[in-house]
Amino acid sequence: MEKSDLAKQIGERHGVEPGDAADQMDRAVNKLVRALRQGKAARLPGLGTIKPGKPWTFHPEKNDR
Repeated sequence: MEKSDLAKQIGERHGVEPGDAADQMDRAVNKLVRALRQGKAARLPGLGTIKPGKPWTFHPEKNDR
């Protein structure tokens, strides 16, 4: 899936223009990368946490269901 396809889907789901959805995605990714570069973990709600290091590691959330 390309970024434009994802932006379109997110825009439709949340009632915003695809360009605005793409801007929001860019801000979220930049925030995540910035945190990791500063040595901080980045949480992805509902998915898990990316922890800094060489390489970055992903730790999925435990599903209690």
